[in-house]
Amino acid sequence: MKRLNLILSLAFISFATQLFAQTNKETTTRIVGNKNYIFVANTAIPMANNDINKVLMMMPGGQGGSSINLSGSQYDVRVTKDSIVAYLPYYGRAFSAPMDPTQGGIKFTSKDFSYTETKNKRGAYTIQINTKDVSKENYRFTINISTNGYASLTATSVNKQPILFNGYLDEPKKKD
Repeated sequence: MKRLNLILSLAFISFATQLFAQTNKETTTRIVGNKNYIFVANTAIPMANNDINKVLMMMPGGQGGSSINLSGSQYDVRVTKDSIVAYLPYYGRAFSAPMDPTQGGIKFTSKDFSYTETKNKRGAYTIQINTKDVSKENYRFTINISTNGYASLTATSVNKQPILFNGYLDEPKKKD
C-alpha cells in the first residue's frame, strides 16, 4: 500500500510539473551539453519511508508522509566541467555518522569524478556521476532530466540508504 502511495505521488508530481515548464528545450540542451548547471531540490523522498513516517508522526502537528518539502531552501547540486558541489539534506538511515553534527547531510566538493551522459529518443537525459575523492564516503548521483528542465536526483552511497530528490535545473548566474 505504501509503495502504491509512493508511485501515485510520483506520478502526480510528474504530471503537475509538466503543466508548468521550467526551461525550454534549447536551454536544457545547452546547459546539460556544457556541463554547467545547478540542480535545485524542491522535495526529498527518503527510501526508508516506514522509519521516516514514524518520526514525522511524532512531531507536533505531524502528518507523516513520504515527501518532504524543501521549497524555499537553498539545497542544490552545482555541476561544472571540473567540479561537483553538493549541498543537500539527508533523511533516512545512515550506518555511520560524523562526530560533528554540522557535517550531516550530503555536503561535499569533488574535483575527481566520472560523468556519464545518455539521451533517450524523447530528448530526456540520464546522467551518472560517481565521486572518487570525497572523504569518508563517495556518492553516486543519478540525475534524470526532462526536456523542460525538471529533474530527479537519486543519491546513493555505502554508508546511507538511498534518497530521491525532485527539482529542476537552473543556469548559473553570470558573474559581472
